Amino acid sequence: MNAQQIQQLIEAGLPGSRAQVEGADEVHFEATVVCEAFAGKLPLARHRMVYATLGGRMGGEIHALALRTLTPDEARLQS
Repeated sequence: MNAQQIQQLIEAGLPGSRAQVEGADEVHFEATVVCEAFAGKLPLARHRMVYATLGGRMGGEIHALALRTLTPDEARLQS
């Protein structure tokens, strides 16, 4: 599993999302995910939405995934 594959899974599972994924060792990854569907949701709910796109790969092929989840408005404020 590599960063590009994870990005594709997240973006396919969360329509309209944009994901940026990094992970040099192909086991530990960091991702920033921007998605309108995160609006009104607490961070834990947002993370669960992302984990759902990865299914059983979490804890297996993907040992660790650090997440930063933002709505498009939140992303604009931080840029």
